[in-house]
Amino acid sequence: MKSIPSTAEILAFKMLGRNVNRQWIDWAYSMLEAGFETENLIILAGEVEPYNQFELQSLADKVLKELDLKWDDREQVIRNYACYLVGQALDGKLQTLNVLSTLTEVCIDDGYESDLYDFFSLYYAYDDLLYSENQWYWAGATRENIDAMIRQYFVDWKAKCG
Repeated sequence: MKSIPSTAEILAFKMLGRNVNRQWIDWAYSMLEAGFETENLIILAGEVEPYNQFELQSLADKVLKELDLKWDDREQVIRNYACYLVGQALDGKLQTLNVLSTLTEVCIDDGYESDLYDFFSLYYAYDDLLYSENQWYWAGATRENIDAMIRQYFVDWKAKCG
């Protein structure tokens, strides 16, 4: 059975207390396609809107337990999630700005104490440069080079993911 990269996202959602949504359902379906099969995973893959969060949260807990997936190491879960999102951006599956925005939200939720602070800084440097010639978040970033700087940061981050 091959691993499903979006598992990193699902574990981050669980750890961050996010609602079970379509991404969970798609993940469950992908897990089934990859050969993982449990009773509750099959049920989760078949869920349709409107979602009942009370039932789905319980179901998600059962699925994660059946698959022996852990989300208790906050730092590692966040790092894996960032690696997943950066990889998706580098592969052209997600827009860079959306990845920066998502990781900025996680950084804020994490009290600005995580390894994600550089994503926060890059996001706000980019945002400032949309309407101003100056920004104070990322040394040397200008309108002309911010995209290249973000891409290089993503490449460097992904290289550390292992």
